[in-house]
Amino acid sequence: MAIIDTEAALHEAHRDNHTHRDVNGGWLRPAVFGAMDGLVSNLALMTGVAGGTAGREAVVVAGLAGLAAGAFSMAAGEYTSVASQRELVQAELDVERRELRRHPQDEEEELAALYESRGVEPGLAREVARQLSHDPEQALEIHAREELGIDPGDLPSPVVAAVSSFGSFALGALLPVLPYLLGASALWPAVLLALAGLFGCGAVVARVTARTWWFSGLRQLALGGAAAGVTYALGSLFGAAV
Repeated sequence: MAIIDTEAALHEAHRDNHTHRDVNGGWLRPAVFGAMDGLVSNLALMTGVAGGTAGREAVVVAGLAGLAAGAFSMAAGEYTSVASQRELVQAELDVERRELRRHPQDEEEELAALYESRGVEPGLAREVARQLSHDPEQALEIHAREELGIDPGDLPSPVVAAVSSFGSFALGALLPVLPYLLGASALWPAVLLALAGLFGCGAVVARVTARTWWFSGLRQLALGGAAAGVTYALGSLFGAAV
């Protein structure tokens, strides 16, 4: 009885712990990309303007304009990109749905051959394919998974992607502007806050990836710092030339 109880407990623990995060919802990539892009692009824009010996007001206006323009641009781009991808997937699903309706036997044999190629015994593969093909919608889902590598019921949402991108970009782009809005007149507080934000974003991203928090944070810090340094130098060069 003790052995049975132990095995049951282990099974229950495995079931409770063997869960996966949502990797196909369409929000993580635009949110991460938006935050990083907002931080890097607006920091680079502001340092470039500041490097051109512009006054505080010009830097603030550039930062706010960069925030608004970038957030709307990112949202529109993400919506169009994800919507186009979704429409392409839907078109391919329609093709598969049509084939299942016109040539059900051929599609069933195709599914059986696929299972055979993965090591299933031929007779069992044909029986599994036959049973799975009884329900047209289930058959469509299985063919979509096996042939297209997609889940028809879990396609990314264009709206979710656009909203995630807009919000995260705006939040990231706000960090370099914030010190100026709070009364700062020099560039260095904005740079420090933005670089801290880059490190923090990288560290947070590491929680949903296989990277260590410090590696991911330092990577984003280095990339953002390099972009800011280059644009500041270019701004200084152009300002002197003009």
